[in-house]
Amino acid sequence: MNPGDRAPLPATRPPLERMLRIHQRVQSGKFPNASTLARELEVSTKSIQRDLEFMRDRLGLPLEYDGRRFGYFYTGEVKSFPTLQITEGELIALLVAEKALQQYRGTSFERPIVSALKKMASSLPDTISLNLAEWDQSISFRTSAEPVLDIETFDALTRAAARHEQLVIHYRKPGRKTVEARTVDPYHLANVNGEWFLFGFDHLRNDIRTFAPARIVRVEPTGTRFKKPQNFSLQERLSQSFGVHSGTGQHDIRIRFSGFVADYIREKKWHPSQRLIELEDGGVELRLQLSSLVEIQRWVLTWGGSAVVIAPPELARDVRAAARAILKQHPASD
Repeated sequence: MNPGDRAPLPATRPPLERMLRIHQRVQSGKFPNASTLARELEVSTKSIQRDLEFMRDRLGLPLEYDGRRFGYFYTGEVKSFPTLQITEGELIALLVAEKALQQYRGTSFERPIVSALKKMASSLPDTISLNLAEWDQSISFRTSAEPVLDIETFDALTRAAARHEQLVIHYRKPGRKTVEARTVDPYHLANVNGEWFLFGFDHLRNDIRTFAPARIVRVEPTGTRFKKPQNFSLQERLSQSFGVHSGTGQHDIRIRFSGFVADYIREKKWHPSQRLIELEDGGVELRLQLSSLVEIQRWVLTWGGSAVVIAPPELARDVRAAARAILKQHPASD
């Protein structure tokens, strides 16, 4: 390998930034050549030559070399540098993503996502008009209940998970008034069905546990860094859960839905393991394989009398017990 062929050092400007600088020099009408650009940008002349070829052949810029003036120029008008090539489908997906930002309002993700979208919008070719505000009346996302998050706590969890920094979280369990200090290695923050959860190793329980950031009263760094296990996979961990609760069991779930609500069941994929069995009366039977019954029991109750548990027996028993408790709390009035 010749010295001039060596790859640029990490501190060297990335190719896109180099090509932007080359574009500015060519557009200024000063007829720069590969040698002068290489000295200015501190790279080899071969790197500059590759950049120029890419700009001409891949980006379609009208770039040519003037032998009399020993430099490059544009043979036609170039209004803007085509830094981003995007299809109509990708543009629509980008706009939908912008509307989906509503679920990240108030979190530490909002500002960088908005910034990235603005940068992409400003880099689009002039032939594409992107005005995100115009889509407000066309696409929207709405949730019936938005999670309440403390931004400082959420930011602290995000940074700790990214930097592998151990934390002491002061956590309140559901239904309890007391707060408990837990030393946690934060592995992952996930938004599951519109709710945020922290998955991490709990040193008190000596196992991976799930925490709701909304119930974390205070966060304290320990100054200790941890090594995240290579075999940790959130997707695998939740593969047999109906939400975020994972268990050690293996439950074959069968729930029959009346024809009144059957279309709602058909229109969604509720779980990777699901199977739908069409019934003669117009209803449908949903079959799943789950490791825990906690969340599926609550879900069945939301369908009222339109859902009937066929199996397993313990799930049917839990639903009956919950229904009796509801009736007890709502006695018939005279």
